[in-house]
Amino acid sequence: MKSVTFKNKTWDVAANLHLPAGFDEAKKYPAIVVAHPISSCKEQTAAIYAAKLAELGNVCLAFDASTQGASGGPGRYLEDPATRVEDFRCAADYLVTLPYVDENRIGVLGICGGGGYAVNAAMTERRFKAVGTIVGANYGRLCREGDLSADAAIKALEGIGAQRTAEARGAETAIATYIPQSKAQLDSYGITDVDVVEAVDYYTTPRGQQPGSPNKLNVASTGAGFTFDAFHLAEKLLTQPLQIVVGGGQAGAFGSYRDGFELFNKAASKVKNIHVVPDATHYDLYDKPECVEQAVDRLKAFYAENL
Repeated sequence: MKSVTFKNKTWDVAANLHLPAGFDEAKKYPAIVVAHPISSCKEQTAAIYAAKLAELGNVCLAFDASTQGASGGPGRYLEDPATRVEDFRCAADYLVTLPYVDENRIGVLGICGGGGYAVNAAMTERRFKAVGTIVGANYGRLCREGDLSADAAIKALEGIGAQRTAEARGAETAIATYIPQSKAQLDSYGITDVDVVEAVDYYTTPRGQQPGSPNKLNVASTGAGFTFDAFHLAEKLLTQPLQIVVGGGQAGAFGSYRDGFELFNKAASKVKNIHVVPDATHYDLYDKPECVEQAVDRLKAFYAENL
């Protein structure tokens, strides 16, 4: 593995390039862009999948989203769908400059929110020849479902507008957290949803904690998510081979199980498959060895057949 950067507009996007064993620059390899979940970074679950897919003979590029992790960008901790999707196109731009990458054999893999972004990017980034998702989630749906009432959504957007006004007039940038900052805080809130409980266990303990994933979110940036739909036009534009992996265990608030089936039913891909890992929760597929191995076995066959 080696650290690299590539450009998105004027700033550097930080990435790790995972190389196959016995790597030879004189050869041509298939390549896979690997995208981390929302609130995550390239050293967490994205690194696990990138390393395992590199072991199978692929060059894998795991990157930090712009404004997050070690990447630059216009601000910090933004969750802006347009910028997130553009990161994928810029990753493809970088890969096609590498002499050892076969430009006709580039795939993409996204995990959780990164899966939704990967799907959205692939619809217009035709250099991606095969698309994979691990517990892929639609960030726009998550924004809209924070409260099911339209009035609550409008109230939230009005609050975001007020915050932007304050910041335009010199107020400090509002930074929130994605999840409770500890198990004690989680318990004090009385939250029992499996996805949130396991998110706290993953992100705030040695299990998955990383400096590049500080549980920080720019509040004003969230407005763009309300009109974003990661799967918009998938029935027309998502034609590449598609492999979806979801967990068949207890479903939680992040909704990746139902998003997986919605995507499967909607995609125009003639070659598509949805693989359910029995009894696995959303976060089991981040790092639980037996669950990850099942996912990788499916991805191994998928990318071998389609790249």
